Amino acid sequence: MSSFWCERAWLPQSGLPAGSGTPVRSGPAPPGSVVESVRVETVEGRIVAVEPGVPASDGDVRLGGLVLPGLANTHSHAFHRALRGRTHADGGSFWTWRDGMYALAAALTPALYERLARAVFAEMVLGGTTAVGEFHYVHHRADGTPHLPAEGGPNAMAEALRTAAREAGVHLTLLDTCYLHGGLGPAGHEPLAPEQVRFGDGTVEAWAHRVDALRAAWADDDRVLVGAAAHSVRAVAPPELAELARWARQAGAPLHVHLSEQPGENEAALAAFGVTPTRLLHDAGALGPGTTAVHAVHLTDDDVALLGASGTGVCLCPTTERDLADGIAPGLRLLRAGSPLSVGTDQHVGADVLAEARGVEEHERLATGRRGSFDPATLIELATSAGHAALGRPDAGRIAVGAPADLVAVRLDTVRTAGIDPAQAALVAGAADVFDVVAAGELVVRDGEHRAGDVARMLTEAMDEIWAAAGPPRA
Repeated sequence: MSSFWCERAWLPQSGLPAGSGTPVRSGPAPPGSVVESVRVETVEGRIVAVEPGVPASDGDVRLGGLVLPGLANTHSHAFHRALRGRTHADGGSFWTWRDGMYALAAALTPALYERLARAVFAEMVLGGTTAVGEFHYVHHRADGTPHLPAEGGPNAMAEALRTAAREAGVHLTLLDTCYLHGGLGPAGHEPLAPEQVRFGDGTVEAWAHRVDALRAAWADDDRVLVGAAAHSVRAVAPPELAELARWARQAGAPLHVHLSEQPGENEAALAAFGVTPTRLLHDAGALGPGTTAVHAVHLTDDDVALLGASGTGVCLCPTTERDLADGIAPGLRLLRAGSPLSVGTDQHVGADVLAEARGVEEHERLATGRRGSFDPATLIELATSAGHAALGRPDAGRIAVGAPADLVAVRLDTVRTAGIDPAQAALVAGAADVFDVVAAGELVVRDGEHRAGDVARMLTEAMDEIWAAAGPPRA
């Protein structure tokens, strides 16, 4: 048994006064509030007791500041981290940004990916992330052939991610991505381009065969889950979407999909099929409570209604959506329609889940000219319980008996947080203010230092090696 004494902790409550915004909730958990002097006892990575209003004892690990449940990064492409600060020289667009991404993907080997992902996941943990949804589509060798047994077999890249996550101390939901086509034109789906062939499995059946083997191999690992993803309606055709959705339902696995990140995707779907990407997903039976749509920026009123009525979750990534000039997603409209919201760091312009949650409110302010559409309690839900639920971890993201022992201590005495109302920390605090992180009952970060060592050095060394192999990215 381990015990952690929290100076202040964010505990679930049966009720909470509404803030200045509409009191809508994102996830199934009750809203929370700040409670002082809380002892949290854990056994084998689970919380077994929560005692408010008690003094610290000699056997407690003391966590100062405000202790939040572990944060959930619902949408990650770990290898994109190597593009940070390297794609801005010539401006461009989302579509030109992809050129650098393809060059980077071509250079990855299982060993290189493991080193990079270990550093990227450790950076996330430093900022309070205790669970990550890795949208994984770099499956095979650069020429599209499966990795040989000596290289780790067909799931060598997934195994690299699992090893990296375990060493970084983060729970992993691997969203193994079905990616079968290179794009969508007026005549229909196009073949994979040479730079995309390593992403594809040929058919949904072949994808499922590989993923079923992965699920069997990881069945006894309680730190990982295997879910599914359709890259997008550009990469998976309607009959294939239907087949993939059936597989996810039968497997009881979360299903994620990029949706309407750019207007070009909508235009292509309308030209080829006469309907929006959201309607394509609906008609294929791919929407529902087990599905999370990522980005969902360019939606019609009908799209919002379809997503909300089906209970489909939506993961917003505000930092990426700004960086790639995607636009502002209709977050409040989606939440009011019935779609639970979560957040992700996507291409890792930053690795700050609290900043992503705050960005949802900030984007809403820009779109509406009003403050407080999302109150602080809702922002914490976006960053915790709602995100964990989207990753197939519905018991996580709260400091309560039976939940995973994932705790994040946020300092309240930094230059950013000094003097704040702790209940409003979600509107000002970020990754730089996290100084202790407990994941599955293990103290992974203490006083701002990760147990794996110097994360900045790990990142630098991994990216230097990758870019030496890839050559300079095209801006």
